[in-house]
Amino acid sequence: MGGTPAGDGDQGGDGSAVDSAPAKGQAVAQPSEAEVEIAAQRELRERIARRKAEKEGPIPAGAKLSGQAADLLAAVRAMEGGQAAPARPVAPVAAPEPAAPAVPAQNRPRAAEPAPATAPEAVAAVTAVLTGGGAPPSLAPQVTATLGERAGDALREDPWLLLSVPGVRPEQADGFARALLGDGCGPGDERRATALVGWLLERAALRGHTALTFPAVRAALAERSVPDPDQALQHAIAEGAVLVFQDGVEDAEGDTEDEAADGAADGPAVPVLLGLDRYALAEESLADGLARLVKTAQGASWDEAAAQAPSPSAAELIRAVAGHGLVVHTGGEAARAEPVALAEAVRTLGLRPVVAAHSENGRRRLGAGAVTVAGLLSGTEGPGRDADGALDLDLLLVLDAPQLDVETATVLVESLPDGARLVLSGDPGVLWSAGAGRVFTDLLAARVCPQIASRTPDPGPLGELVSGIGVGELNQVEAPGKEIVIVPVRDAGEAVHRTVQLVADSVPRAIGVPSGQTQVITVGHGGAVGTRALNTALKERLNPGPGRFGGFDPDDRVAYVPAPGRTLTGSVVSADAEGLRLDCDGVPVVVPRELVESVVRHGWALTAHQAAGMRWPAAVVVLPGDAAQALNRPWVYTAFGRGERHLSVVHGVDQALAHAVAGVPAAERTTRLRTLLEVLLTPAV
Repeated sequence: MGGTPAGDGDQGGDGSAVDSAPAKGQAVAQPSEAEVEIAAQRELRERIARRKAEKEGPIPAGAKLSGQAADLLAAVRAMEGGQAAPARPVAPVAAPEPAAPAVPAQNRPRAAEPAPATAPEAVAAVTAVLTGGGAPPSLAPQVTATLGERAGDALREDPWLLLSVPGVRPEQADGFARALLGDGCGPGDERRATALVGWLLERAALRGHTALTFPAVRAALAERSVPDPDQALQHAIAEGAVLVFQDGVEDAEGDTEDEAADGAADGPAVPVLLGLDRYALAEESLADGLARLVKTAQGASWDEAAAQAPSPSAAELIRAVAGHGLVVHTGGEAARAEPVALAEAVRTLGLRPVVAAHSENGRRRLGAGAVTVAGLLSGTEGPGRDADGALDLDLLLVLDAPQLDVETATVLVESLPDGARLVLSGDPGVLWSAGAGRVFTDLLAARVCPQIASRTPDPGPLGELVSGIGVGELNQVEAPGKEIVIVPVRDAGEAVHRTVQLVADSVPRAIGVPSGQTQVITVGHGGAVGTRALNTALKERLNPGPGRFGGFDPDDRVAYVPAPGRTLTGSVVSADAEGLRLDCDGVPVVVPRELVESVVRHGWALTAHQAAGMRWPAAVVVLPGDAAQALNRPWVYTAFGRGERHLSVVHGVDQALAHAVAGVPAAERTTRLRTLLEVLLTPAV
C-alpha cells in the first residue's frame, strides 16, 4: 500500500441495525414518513401474498426428493393436509390496515414514531409470568409487543417463546422454563427444540443468511444439547416454525453414482435448506418480480441517444436497457455518472426515469432529482404511485445496489409496473447489505440478464489503491499530494490518540478538509478502539459538553438508525418536548425522547458496514492490532474507498492487512435467490 508514513508533524456505530422500527403512533395532521413507509410496505406485502395465491395451481415440488428431504417434506405436507395441527398457541394476526395516502416530498421534519402502545392488562399479565420465572419484569412490554395480547398465557404454556424476543439467549430461556415448569421440561422438550430452530434461523439472518443447510441446523441443535436433532427438526417443520426447500433438485438428475455417493453423508447433492417463511416469501416473490420485468419489457431502439452518451460505457448501458427489462451495471464511484447519463437520455425520449440511492449521502452526491430508496417506497420522495399502487415511472435506476437486502428489494420490485425497466448498479467489491440476502451478488451470479461492466476507472492515487484491493493486491501507490497517509501505531491507546490528532489537526491543516467532513471508520463497536471508544475521545476533543440532551449536545455528530440496516449521518440541532432534533444531510429529523437511546449514537466514528454507500472528503480508517482477525478484502475495499480526496490509515495490524486483501474473501451467505432466478429465467436447452 502506498502513501507516506506520517510523523508527529504530519498527522494530525454502532449505529448498527437496531431491532426497532418506527411504527404507527398517535394520529397527527399528516402521516409521518415512518407511517407512510410502513403502510405502503404492508400493502405491497398483501399484494405479494395475493399474487402467489392467484397462481393457477401449486408448483410441483419434492417429487424427486429422497431420504432426509423426503421425510422433511412429508412432515410439511402432513401439516398442510391437516394431519398435524400446531400444538402451541399462535397469537392472532391483526388485519392489515389500509395504506395511508402518499405524502408529497416536503422539507418538513421527519419524525421517528414510538412503538404502538399495548394494553396495560396484557403487560401486567406478562410481568407476572416473567416474575414467576425469574426473568426481568422490564422485558414485559417487549414480550407483549412480540407475542401479542395473549402473551401471558402463551408464555406460561411455552416458556421458550421468550427466545423470540430480540436479545434473549437460549441459556436464559432454559433457566426461565425450569423456573416455571420444574421437572416438566428438559433438553429434549419439543417446545424447546422448536424455539431453538427459530432462534438459530433468526440469528443466521443477522449474519445475512436467508436459509441454512439441514446439516448446519442439525449440528447447531446438537451443540445445544437437543438429544435427537433429526426428530426435533421434523417437529419444528410440522409446527410451521420452519420451511424446507431443495431448490434446483431437477438439476441433480444428471449426477453420477459416485457424485451421489460423495454427498450421501450429508444428504443429496442438492442441499436441503431450512428457512423462515418471511425470507422464503421475500426471495420467491423477488425472483417472480424480476422475471416479470424481464418478460413484460418491450424492446426499443435508443441508438440515437446512445450515440450522444458521454462515454462508451454509458452508451453500452443505454443500448442494453433499450432492449431489456432488467440490467445489472457494475463499477466504482466514477461509474455512477453512467446511470445518471442513462436517466438524462431516456428523459429526452419522453420516458419517466427515477434514480435512487441507498442513503441521503449517496443521493446528495447524485445531484438534484435523485431520491433515496426509503423515500421512494414511503412516497415522501419521487413520483408517487399510480391508481394500481405501482410506482409512476418507466425506468428505475438503483445505485448502491449491493446494499439492498432481500426484503427491501422485494418491496421495491413489487412496486414496479409491468413493462417498467430496472437497472441495478453498484460496486460488487463492497460489503453486502446489513440485512439478510445478497441480492446484487446473486443476480450477477445467475447471469439471467445483461451485465454492463463500466470501463470508467476511479481517478487518482485513491482510485488506483482501491482498484488494486478489488483484485487482491495491496499496491504501493505514489501519493504526491498526501492523498494517502499511513500512520503506524503500536497499541490501542496510541491508535485512539493518533486518530483524534488526525481528525482534529493534521487533516484540516495539511489537506484542507475540516474535521466535520472527515469520517473515522473502524472495525467494530466494542473494544478499546471501537466506535464507542473513538466517539468518546472525538467528542471530548471536538465538541465537549455535558450531554444535556440524553447524552448529546448541539453540533454533536450522530449516526441515526431509523430501521435495521439503515444508517443516516448528521448532527444534533437542539432538543425540545418533541424530542431530539437532527440535521441528516440537510433533512430535518425529530427523534422522540423515548427512542433516542436505542436509535441515535455519536457518529464521528462508524463501522465500514454503516459507511457503505456513503463517501466523505476525507476518511480515517483505524486498524488496531486486535482487528486483524476481523479483516477481509470486502471490508478493506469498502473502508478504504470512503474518502474522496484523502485517506489516512492508522495501521497496527502489520502483515495482516496484506493477507486480508490477498486471501480473505467475504464470509459466504446461504441464500436461494440465484437458484430461483436460474429456474425461472434460464432458457431450457
